[in-house]
Amino acid sequence: MPRNAEVIRQWTILREIERARGGVTIDDLASLCAVTSRTIRRDLQALQESGFPLFDDRSHDDGRTRWNINGQALKGLSAGLTLSELCALYFSRTLVGALSGTPFREDVEHAFDKLAAGLTPHMRRFLDQLPHVIAAKPDAMYGRPVDEATDARKQQIIARALEATLHRRQATITYHSRSSQRTKPYLVHPYRLAHAMGALYLLAYVPEYLEIRTFAVERIQEISLLEERFTPVEELPETAFPDSLGVHSGQPEPVAIEFEAEAADYVRGRTWHRTQVVRDLPAGRVEMALNVCVDRALTSWILSFGPFARVISPAALARDIAHQLGAALSHYAHAGENGAADKAAGP
Repeated sequence: MPRNAEVIRQWTILREIERARGGVTIDDLASLCAVTSRTIRRDLQALQESGFPLFDDRSHDDGRTRWNINGQALKGLSAGLTLSELCALYFSRTLVGALSGTPFREDVEHAFDKLAAGLTPHMRRFLDQLPHVIAAKPDAMYGRPVDEATDARKQQIIARALEATLHRRQATITYHSRSSQRTKPYLVHPYRLAHAMGALYLLAYVPEYLEIRTFAVERIQEISLLEERFTPVEELPETAFPDSLGVHSGQPEPVAIEFEAEAADYVRGRTWHRTQVVRDLPAGRVEMALNVCVDRALTSWILSFGPFARVISPAALARDIAHQLGAALSHYAHAGENGAADKAAGP
């Protein structure tokens, strides 16, 4: 039996015992985990040897023996956290890898160290096995190497942006726009920092344009805080970029896409956006309707399906996708001829 299966089962046992009021029997645990009662007994013994405060107690009502957890033994671990919550936080530290390069990783790792201090060495050894069953792939953007000087400057920009946001101080930034390839100064009212799509963004109201704009922190070259304060003119939604598949803040509009049978299960099996509605079509095809921003993230997502996706509406989006597919096709127009020529030329 794979070691991971044993670890996950023992974790399930811990959670079930803690959740069950009045305890849980070995037979119930065996049924839940689809193993024998003998296996459950070995798991309980292993958990006790790891330092988890488990004990068995015979019920006066039905005479059955139930397993419980000693809550008094957990009071010194962390205020307000149950054992399963503390353990879940501890082993989920593997997900911090996805924050690589962000200003939060070091602080989060320190927090995990403090959580670990509340666990016995045996508990930590047991829990150290759990991250092996969870993996996180860092985003490519933040996974790239940066020199110390660049990283220090970025951290300073982030720190100033956070201060401006927390204390509602106006700021001036020098920003390089990738779309226009221009660098220009802006007076901004910083509303929020948001981490999305592997990058950090500053959402700020720009008085010059009377609207909230999104600035990629990595392209902010300078930021200076002013003494003047600001009062927000509108509330931001709780979720960052709720109407986009990416990091756009534009107006959402109805979008309909038809997917061929080859992609249907993949499309149907995931939540791509909170507004999605999927309906079945003949021959195994599906149609998805969404209410989202028509932006680069949406077009990139549609293009990723290649010939298995077709935009039904809006018409402008369908034309844009067709144009991009045509442009891509032109790059391969002579691919077959070049390959044949290379083969004929020989080594």
